[in-house]
Amino acid sequence: MVKYMQRIKNQASGIILIGICLLTGCFGSDMGDEYLVRVGSSVATVADFNSALDISKTAYPHGAANNRASLKAIQLQVLKQISERLILLERAKELHIRVSDAEVEAAIAEIQSDYPEGEFEKTLLESAVSYDFWKKELKVRLLMEQVVVKELGERIFVTPEELAAYHKEHANDKSSDDNIATRQIYRKKSEDAYQSWIKELEKKYTIEINQTEWERITDS
Repeated sequence: MVKYMQRIKNQASGIILIGICLLTGCFGSDMGDEYLVRVGSSVATVADFNSALDISKTAYPHGAANNRASLKAIQLQVLKQISERLILLERAKELHIRVSDAEVEAAIAEIQSDYPEGEFEKTLLESAVSYDFWKKELKVRLLMEQVVVKELGERIFVTPEELAAYHKEHANDKSSDDNIATRQIYRKKSEDAYQSWIKELEKKYTIEINQTEWERITDS
């Protein structure tokens, strides 16, 4: 299971650099700012939300954020991502999961190895993201991944029957070998399991939304 998750991370390493803020939010967590979301002792501020929102807008068609309905949909999606992040951080504390400096450095080396010399730094520069900030967010990302693996790793496996059914359904796809089929089945089951699991955690943890600030954001 760990080896499989490592392979998935290897494949994703090329997009982590650009996608990490969208996947985990971009949080400076200036505690002097008004909080927007709180889960236990984990807090995201209005400034955190605005930073994540600005980055999320770039993933949508040009001008989408100028449409009120589209903007509200984007805002809700970012709020959901932030809430899930805070839940996972709280779960990590409860499970006593930590990411060591050595693990962070190993992940950095792995990610950098996927880039030609100088391209990694160039990509950071073009994204207007400092190395220190990116490294901090990577550590959070790794922490969240460890929570997911610990919680879901033993629940998800691919049976011979599922593999046979996949090959039958994709009989005309000559490139669909066992490795590809296993990854596809596992990915689908992981997505389904994650959604069920995160809903369970949402019932376990209290998600506090600052309604005054949220209404100010959505009405602006």
